[in-house]
Amino acid sequence: MSNQSVVIKSNKHGLIVVLDEKTDWETLKKDVAEKFRTSAKFFGDAQMALCFQGRGLSFEEELELSDIISANCQIQVMCIADQNEAVEQAMKQALERNQEESADLMNLQDGRFYKGTLRSGQVLESETSIIILGDVNPGARVISKGNVIVLGTLKGNVYVGASGNQDAFVAALSMDPMQIRIGDVIARSSDSRPVRKKKTDDTPKIAFVEEGNIYIEPITKEVLNDINL
Repeated sequence: MSNQSVVIKSNKHGLIVVLDEKTDWETLKKDVAEKFRTSAKFFGDAQMALCFQGRGLSFEEELELSDIISANCQIQVMCIADQNEAVEQAMKQALERNQEESADLMNLQDGRFYKGTLRSGQVLESETSIIILGDVNPGARVISKGNVIVLGTLKGNVYVGASGNQDAFVAALSMDPMQIRIGDVIARSSDSRPVRKKKTDDTPKIAFVEEGNIYIEPITKEVLNDINL
């Protein structure tokens, strides 16, 4: 790894990650992963805001780097602050705003619907089944004792049947989760276990447990009849 491709600076609200603008993207991602992996013990499991500097990034690239950081250390990335002259103040405001929103989500005890997009670091918990009218971004988590239906894109982590119910399910219009847990059964995006889906297929899908494995299949009448709804 180039010593200059990734530089980490810290303040009391989070981390400023300075990126070399000349390093190619794939190499830079590997350098970010290595930098945070080797620094994991130093940072611990603190909740932090992130700010990327030195290189113009799209929203999708920021999320991708945020996911790489989360995967290589125990830092909980709560939000990503915009670059500007008052970086520390921007990070403080972004972190406070995210904490307020997360507190509102934690108070959802008996709702049936949540409208809005869940961003990286946000956690939505429900004592009942819940329908999300929006997307679940990478780094966001949904925890429900019942089922979860996402009327949008699911790319974060979902835990259903949180009380141990393996008959729970997850359904989404676009299914590409980082991790799904149903009862005590876990499937990750990198798993090679039986996940019968095509990555290029964007049809609505449902995830369920069968014979100790999590399967993700297109939603059809036959599939719905075969599982316990």
